[in-house]
Amino acid sequence: MLEEKIKRINELYHKSQDTGLTEAEKEEQAKLRYEYIQAIRNNLRGSLENISIQNPDGTITDLSEQRKMKMNIRRDH
Repeated sequence: MLEEKIKRINELYHKSQDTGLTEAEKEEQAKLRYEYIQAIRNNLRGSLENISIQNPDGTITDLSEQRKMKMNIRRDH
């Protein structure tokens, strides 16, 4: 997420605490917060998919592969 958008989120927050927001500003704030949360989720998902775990038998599994296997099992049921 762009630094400008994060700055705008903070500006809107401070304005909401001081004088309140117009309806248009409330909508903008909600949209920006949603975008921010989506960016955080995508970053976390990307980080988790690059993690490998070592199983008790010594084999190594990528979390992304494990997630795909779980998704396939859910579809079959």
